[in-house]
Order: sequence, then structure tokens, then C-alpha cells
Amino acid sequence: MNRIVILGAGYAGMAATVSLAARTKRRDGVRITVVSADERFTERLRLHQTASGQQLADLRIPHLLDGTGVDFVHGWVTGVDAAARTVCVDDERVLEYDRLVYALGSVADTAAVPGVDDHAYTLNSAHDAELLARRLADLGTGTLAVCGSGLTGVEAAAEIAERHPTLDVVLIGRQEPGSTMGPKAKAYVQSALTRLGVRVVSGAEIVKVRPEAVDLADGDSVPADLVLWTSGVRVSPLAAAAGLRVDERGRILTDHTLRSVSHPQVYAIGDAAAIRQGYGVMHGTCQGGMPTGVHAALSIARELTGRQPGRFRFGYLHAPVSLGRHDAVVQFTHPDDSPRKLCLTGRPAVWYKETVSSSPWPSYVRLKKFPSVGLFAWRRGGRYTR
Repeated sequence: MNRIVILGAGYAGMAATVSLAARTKRRDGVRITVVSADERFTERLRLHQTASGQQLADLRIPHLLDGTGVDFVHGWVTGVDAAARTVCVDDERVLEYDRLVYALGSVADTAAVPGVDDHAYTLNSAHDAELLARRLADLGTGTLAVCGSGLTGVEAAAEIAERHPTLDVVLIGRQEPGSTMGPKAKAYVQSALTRLGVRVVSGAEIVKVRPEAVDLADGDSVPADLVLWTSGVRVSPLAAAAGLRVDERGRILTDHTLRSVSHPQVYAIGDAAAIRQGYGVMHGTCQGGMPTGVHAALSIARELTGRQPGRFRFGYLHAPVSLGRHDAVVQFTHPDDSPRKLCLTGRPAVWYKETVSSSPWPSYVRLKKFPSVGLFAWRRGGRYTR
């Protein structure tokens, strides 16, 4: 029996699960188990919509896996023993594996700045976003401070400002919004935020979050009734505790096939992996995460037939950013994620983003029958070569 355990059912984990199930469904002696702390699939790309009060589809993982032969374990992973090849779940179950796919992802880094854990909301899950949505609805008027001026912060600030025009939304960060984009796209982002009434405080280092304010390194404070934290991410310490080789951020170091450099029976994918390409280490996005899941599935399927896994190659294609429901900007990029001259704005950008960033659910459903790696990877908006 080949026992394959997949930890995590986010974008990367589900891509690996469904693709591997489709590729091994006619093979005897293969047992696939996926472990997830939630039965609901979290569309993290759309959590800013949930936070603003919009209702998204309730997508259930067991329903998708029906008929695939995959065992679904609902629970928190509490430990991994890489030497014994076992996984502990919070209900005291112990799962043994021959191959492990580690896809536990990342969460907002709420430990780096004092007060964030106690006084800030995050977009780590649908539940977290729904909690913020309820508080915003109760607040009516007041100030929301969105901490972190990266693309997640920009999308959240714009979405909430559009949905709650009586709120004072303040976007606080070290960089100007759109700083990773080309001049045209950057200017468009800043113009859209101004149109939506979002106040921007850039060049600011946040040193503390208090119940009524955000304190900055220069001694100033931004008064706030609510705080949303989108600045920085961290990964689970489980990989390091298991003895897997990790980088300074706790991400599993992988070889060119996505296997752990210290434990080759472990594949690391998505945000939990430090995957080096010619341009450097990939950063965590759905655009890159889902192709890693498909590649891990393809590689394991090859190993089960006595072949060697292939090299993973990936290049970025674009950075689509929503600016509320009726506006967006898409910055096209070089494979190393640096901006090209080309960008889309306005309604063409809205159409483009809604097309390439739509729910992966239909793609997962298609994968159950047609495990087409290339088409799937391109569908999610990145360049991926086998």
C-alpha cells in the first residue's frame, strides 16, 4: 500500500489532492488522505469581499472529494514525525505515510508587532473575515485602519471603502500603494483609492496596535476604531519541529522537484515551501501555489510508476488587483514578477481579474476527470512548464 498524506486543503493542497486522485484512480494499492482544519474551502483571494459584508459560495471540501476515493480528515495537524513518517491530528489520530505533501500555507504575522494579536482582525480565514464584516456593520461610522500597503491591504481598503462609504478607511504602510507596479498601474491604484475616499499613510513603520489607535515609529498615532492587519505572513513551526530543513522564515527548503532537501519523501508546496527558481525564491500567491500542487501530484504519480519526478519551472504572468467591485488594475509582469510596461485598468481589468481569479472550484471539478496539468496551470494565471 502506498500511503500518501496531504496536509492542508487550500489552493495548493486541493490542486495536489484532486490532481493526484485523478492520476491514480485506476491504480490499486494507493491510498490518499487529505487533512484540513476546515471542511469549507477558503477562497483567500476573495476574503476582502467577505470582510466587506458580501456573501461568497459555501464550498465544501468533502463534497468535491466525493467519488475520488480520497479520505478526508477534519482536524488540526499537531505534529509531524519525519523520521517515523507519521502525522498527529488533534483528535489523537496518528496517520502513517509513505509520501507526504506539506501544504499548510501561511497566516498573517500577528506576532511581529505588539498588540496585533489582541486588537487587530485578519483575513486568515472566512471566519475571521466574517467577524470583521459583522463589526464593520455594527460600527456604521468610524475609522478602520488597514495596516499593510501591499496588494492585500489595497484590495481590502478599496473593497471596504466602497461597501461602507460612511467609514473613514486609512491605509497604513511602509511603501506607497502599488509600489511593485509600473508607473501607470501605480498611479491608477492611488487615484482609485483617492476616489473611494481611502486615506493613505505611507512611509510609516507601525510599532504598536492599541484598542483605539495605531502607533508609528516617528511618534505619531493614527486613531482607529477597528484595525485590519495585512502586513507580513508567517508559516507554521511544525516543519522545523519535525526536523525538516527550513529557511530563516520556517519554509521547507526544496530541491528542483519540490521535494524536501532533507527528507525526499516529503513534497513541500505553496506558501509553506521555499522554492528557488532562476530569479530567486518564489513568493506566496495562488498564481504560483496551485501549479506547485499540480506538479507535486504529477511527480508522485511518476514515482509510483518507477520514473523520476521532473524539474519544476515557474514564471509569473501578472498581478491582478481589485479596487472594489467595479474597478481593477492588472499589471503584467516578467517571469521574475518585475513589471512590464503593459497594464489593464478599469472595466477591462475587472473582466480579466474576474476571469483568471475566479473560484478554482470548476477547475478542481474538471481535474477529477481530466488531470490536464498544462491547461490547469495556465487557467490559474501563471507560466508553468513540466
